[in-house]
Amino acid sequence: MGLRIGDIAPNFDIETTAGKINFHDWAKGSWVFFFSHPADYTPVCTTEMGRTAQLAEEFAKRGVKPLGLSTDTVEEHNGWINDVNETQNTQVKFPIVADADKKVAELYEMIHPGESETAAVRSVFIIDPNHKIRLTMTYPMSVGRNFTEILRVIDALQTGDKHGVALPADWELGGDVIIPPSVSMEDAEKKFPQGFKTVKPYLRFTQVKD
Repeated sequence: MGLRIGDIAPNFDIETTAGKINFHDWAKGSWVFFFSHPADYTPVCTTEMGRTAQLAEEFAKRGVKPLGLSTDTVEEHNGWINDVNETQNTQVKFPIVADADKKVAELYEMIHPGESETAAVRSVFIIDPNHKIRLTMTYPMSVGRNFTEILRVIDALQTGDKHGVALPADWELGGDVIIPPSVSMEDAEKKFPQGFKTVKPYLRFTQVKD
């Protein structure tokens, strides 16, 4: 059975480009964007690794630590990082897991035999400061991830946690949020004194501020 939203992200000890880490200790108190890529020295992966590095400030201001992974060695990662920095005009500073024995990739079910028996697909795990998996996404090897969506969903999860709200389709920061149906009208009036618009008894919109 695969990992599900709400599960605790499995812990592991592994070598990375930043030295050996214990995942839970390294991640403690932070959100984590944990993502796999098929292989070093490949074109789509180079753009994705570069884009993650380019967005370092965006991840940092959200309290998010990126962590990459592929089934390559530390030495291969370090050589490839030079190419990423050169071609993507950036500096990769986050760690990349060296999972040559596929231990972590198999633990997180990142290897899909229909795509490859040895290389990871493009898996995404958004993990909260309590090590809980809050979102998963899986992309095929030939398609790069949408980093606007990755940041958007992190914003949505953090806004929902902070204000006890749900987020509508295509929500972005500053947009209307939804008061969950589990919140009574009486409680909604207390919790959201700024007011709200009731479209249906189960569909109530309001605004919140960070």
